[in-house]
Amino acid sequence: MGLQEKVMTEMKAAMKAKDTVALESLRAIKSAILLAKTEKVGTELSEEDEVKLVQKLVKQRKDSAAIYQQQGREDLAEPELAQVAVIEKFLPEQLTEEEIEKVVVQTIDSVGASGMQDMGKVMGIVSKELAGQADGKTISTIVKAKLSS
Repeated sequence: MGLQEKVMTEMKAAMKAKDTVALESLRAIKSAILLAKTEKVGTELSEEDEVKLVQKLVKQRKDSAAIYQQQGREDLAEPELAQVAVIEKFLPEQLTEEEIEKVVVQTIDSVGASGMQDMGKVMGIVSKELAGQADGKTISTIVKAKLSS
């Protein structure tokens, strides 16, 4: 079952349960899928494209919530974070920091990276390997820490 079918099934359940937060989140996913499909006329979205799409939606909401929290607007941040929880259900299982760290260390060893000048090389490999399983910010933080030590 593709992402669109899963979203439609969840939307029906959210409508029956009158869950407005879930419904709003699911409609956002559906809208993003339709937009992506119209951009790529004649082709289906790959699973990788679907994961990137969902990650983008999660990141947008997390960024919005962070801005609202900085401005002391918890009333606006809470719905954004609630939507994040709903949307994240459509992402593959996220790795822990320890698991990401193992992959980063292995990559640094295999590439022979010695300092911060090799960060781009390491980030590119690790980001491809962990696509959908970890966000770029976490990967970047761990890579910086490992290369600067």
